[in-house]
Amino acid sequence: MTSFEFLPQFPLPANPLALFGVLLLAGALGGELIRRVLNLPRITGYVLIGLALGASGLNVLDVRMLGYTRVFLDVGLGLVLFELGRRLDLEWLRHDRWLAVMALTESLLSFGCMFGALVWFDIAPLYAAMAAAIGVSSSPAIVLLVAREQRAEGQVTERALNLVAINSVVAFVLLTMALSWIHREYRAGWPTMVLHPVYILAASLYAGFLASVVALWLARWLGKQGEQHLVLLLALVVLLVGAAEAMKFSLLIALLAFGVLVRNLDRDHVLMPVDIGRFGQVFFIVLFVVTGALLKITDVIAGGAIAAVYIAARFVGKSLGVLCLAHLSGIRPGSGGLLSLALLPMSGIALAMTSSAGSLYPAFGAKLATIVLAAALILELAGPLAVQFALRRAGEARQEEAI
Repeated sequence: MTSFEFLPQFPLPANPLALFGVLLLAGALGGELIRRVLNLPRITGYVLIGLALGASGLNVLDVRMLGYTRVFLDVGLGLVLFELGRRLDLEWLRHDRWLAVMALTESLLSFGCMFGALVWFDIAPLYAAMAAAIGVSSSPAIVLLVAREQRAEGQVTERALNLVAINSVVAFVLLTMALSWIHREYRAGWPTMVLHPVYILAASLYAGFLASVVALWLARWLGKQGEQHLVLLLALVVLLVGAAEAMKFSLLIALLAFGVLVRNLDRDHVLMPVDIGRFGQVFFIVLFVVTGALLKITDVIAGGAIAAVYIAARFVGKSLGVLCLAHLSGIRPGSGGLLSLALLPMSGIALAMTSSAGSLYPAFGAKLATIVLAAALILELAGPLAVQFALRRAGEARQEEAI
């Protein structure tokens, strides 16, 4: 050993844990600054910090650095989907069937409006269908976290969370069905065209079901120990994230199914009502910082016109579905429009869906990204403001939060 080999080598090697700490600190400070100075949702600050650190700003988070954040992004997204799934009460949907009808109606209307508008503007039908399927899903992360930040409770809040969960399911199913069309476009064999979508849906749902059975069995064995149940759920979420990558099924479908089933199969209430979202807050912050870094201002410049059409068609479809059926679901007069606004955001899941499509055929993914990512950036910034406005205007927000 030479005299100075004990000193660190410069430049310092990339360290994923150090990167996680930097992103968490930068995001937390940026979110709090935005909240205090501009009275905007903290999520807006997280995204702006990501934009500043990414290719649209200082380019500190370049492609190589963003590669290290993939696991943090997946865990954060998984926690959001699991938490959202746990809020979907199937018993409530059986009593309020119009809510399920409204969710399906606004999902299918928004798909039809986006598909028709994109085809009208000379986008090839396959790309229009995939972009429309991605657009069906509202951002569960934004709706969930803004509602938590505002400590919102009430008709608009609960219906927004349930609608987001249902239209996420519809979006995932539509995308999986469209895989056959993509394989056909690229001349894959019939076994791939038929079996690939079936495998993704079946394996994802089975993984979510198996995780829920294991969770309930272990919760019964552990007894009423809240801390142990929290560790149990976190472990299973992370395990599903890893299994999805290893076994090539859908992280999105599996985690949402896990959340839905672990609540609705727990008829004996063996699982303690632990708040996994409070622990997950650190991953949520990093999720939005990384999402902001992945988005580029140049995407808006390149695809701004199509993005505007896409966003307008999406909002029209969702609004029509909600406004036509809101009164049948028992929502108070005047709140249908606010509920429509709460469904506006689209963010991290759009990126994940676009990336998933691109992993099969890179050329297809690149062209699809030009349609979707500009809209994702606009709605990443406008979405939290729309949700905050809707919840406050509905009188359901209590604005100070203690995390």
